[in-house]
Amino acid sequence: MSADTYRHRGMRRALVEELRRKGIRDERVLTAIGTVPRHLFFESAFQPHAYQDKAFPIGEGQTISQPYTVAYQTELLQVQPTDQVLEIGTGSGYQCSVLLELTPHVCSIEYNQVLFERTARHLAGLGRTPRLFCGDGSLGLPQHAPFDKILVTAGSPTLPRPLLRQLRVGGALVIPVGDETSQRMMRVVRESETEFSRQELEEFRFVPLLGQAGWGAG
Repeated sequence: MSADTYRHRGMRRALVEELRRKGIRDERVLTAIGTVPRHLFFESAFQPHAYQDKAFPIGEGQTISQPYTVAYQTELLQVQPTDQVLEIGTGSGYQCSVLLELTPHVCSIEYNQVLFERTARHLAGLGRTPRLFCGDGSLGLPQHAPFDKILVTAGSPTLPRPLLRQLRVGGALVIPVGDETSQRMMRVVRESETEFSRQELEEFRFVPLLGQAGWGAG
């Protein structure tokens, strides 16, 4: 496995300053981005791309998200150190690793079996210990609910009802919602057992959320 060198740390500092210029204000989120060695989530041949503010393919039709997107979603989530967090879409494990810098209580579920197995091995090798699951993330993890925060890293056609039900009162769901070409970031807060408030924010483009409460399994 590649080392985390002084040069890599300098590139992360530059990335953090770029994200700050783009409007990320939460210093805990910026510190997390500056701590997690993103290049270790790339194959060695592609590591020169790691600290550019862009998404990058990781195989199986998935991408490692753009650092700005990771920071933006994480900032919206407002994670506290005691929060129980559910991530939908483990992907490369990079976003999950950023969340782990903010709270040790992270569950993450990945739809794709090949990606799940690869990422589980990789995170273990990095010494990161989220609770990882393979399955239909659009249905959440009802056996581990309720969650204080839920983060969805794929675009959904609607707000998935199973995820709303698994939020603790006062908890927040951050999810991109729209069609298959573009989505609006949504922040939904559970105000009571039956009431939810929602904010509609910036436009993004994510891979589709597959599953029964997403785009189906096709």
